[in-house]
Amino acid sequence: MNHRTAPSTDPSCWLPFTANRDFLNKPRLLSHAKGMYYQTPDGRPILDATAGLWCVNAGHCRTEIVEAISRQAGEMDFAPTFQMGHPLVFQLAQRLIQKMPASLNHVFFTNSGSESADTALKIARAYHYGRGEPQRSLFVGREKAYHGVGFGGLSVGGLPRNKAAFGPLLQNELLPHTLDQEHHRFTRGIPAWGEDPTEALNQIIQKHGAERIAAVIVEPVAGSAGVIVPPKNYLQQLRKACDQNGLLLIFDEVITGFGRLGTPFAANFFDVTPDILTTAKGLTNAAVPMGAVFVSDSIYQSFMHNAEEGIEFFHGYTYSGHPLACAAALATLDLHEKEGLLTRGSELAPSFEDALHSLKELPLVTDIRNVGMMGAIELQSQPEHIGARGMAALQKAFDSGLLIRTTGDTIALSPPLIISKEEINMTVKIIRETILSLS
Repeated sequence: MNHRTAPSTDPSCWLPFTANRDFLNKPRLLSHAKGMYYQTPDGRPILDATAGLWCVNAGHCRTEIVEAISRQAGEMDFAPTFQMGHPLVFQLAQRLIQKMPASLNHVFFTNSGSESADTALKIARAYHYGRGEPQRSLFVGREKAYHGVGFGGLSVGGLPRNKAAFGPLLQNELLPHTLDQEHHRFTRGIPAWGEDPTEALNQIIQKHGAERIAAVIVEPVAGSAGVIVPPKNYLQQLRKACDQNGLLLIFDEVITGFGRLGTPFAANFFDVTPDILTTAKGLTNAAVPMGAVFVSDSIYQSFMHNAEEGIEFFHGYTYSGHPLACAAALATLDLHEKEGLLTRGSELAPSFEDALHSLKELPLVTDIRNVGMMGAIELQSQPEHIGARGMAALQKAFDSGLLIRTTGDTIALSPPLIISKEEINMTVKIIRETILSLS
């Protein structure tokens, strides 16, 4: 089909996290992609300010990744990793742990961020079970958190609308979120002060007992809720509190991993090492679905020493360590190293921050938040119509040649790490025009 011929859309395809009835009235279609740009079926360029969905960190349709996938498809399209293996999966594991903080030396492959979150929770429970503490089954998440759409990730997540239709879920407790708009509105980067999470965690411990809690799971920076940045020392304090009470600490780095903050991972950026770290998205530059869960030496060795003979962990996925995904991930890592993409965000961040905060005085803008190459512009909600202004902004920006992400009435940005300063300015220019058109 000629790519300039508009394809049909109909209810046969049920789109995820989409207002399907509204979409069918005015579809937003993408047919091609290259570098920083998508293209619509009628040939109109769309500057990608969201790296697809927080995931295409190296830009679209990179030749090296495309060719690696093609070669692997012709050599071996699939190999099982249940009681079997293939060379690429071990090669990839070795390459990845070199990027990890010290002690996170073992990786379990999944196919998405949701699977990574559920895998991490199962590892945490099984770890305690194997050590003779099966009562440690409770998880502590955080308000406004997003850990995917599996039942485990939903349970520890903190977005009520995501959960409303699917209960009952796993037993859990939630720490307060860190969005302090009374003191931190229009903060540039990391807020200088915020609440110590220790007190809230201690209240949960007093309620249930530390001996019943398996782990605390947090996004270092909450992405899907609208780029909620933790205050200074928050994660260090959380790490200390977990250690004092024998709790595992899990970082969900599905969004923050692979250069989003200007360091390889948020664990590097905040100088805090979790016991378990989940990834996906940027791992393969989104060219092939893949996720990975990294665990500490002590957790891995506990499984090897405490399990009965045979299988140590009864968990996995048919496509764990898929050969095409491994090929894509290895080519992505090569690009990261060749072009310095895991740290390029630190060079771009000051320009990105200045550009975002230039929108501060616009009507309807109630807050701006940023860290690394993540940013959010919060718009004033319409009474009785929360989210309507955000959807209007999404449509207007798309019509103007820019892809943004909106969550409620917040515009979220996470551009590919190959973005230029000129493209940053173009992004903000279109957002400025978009906001003015709404006021």
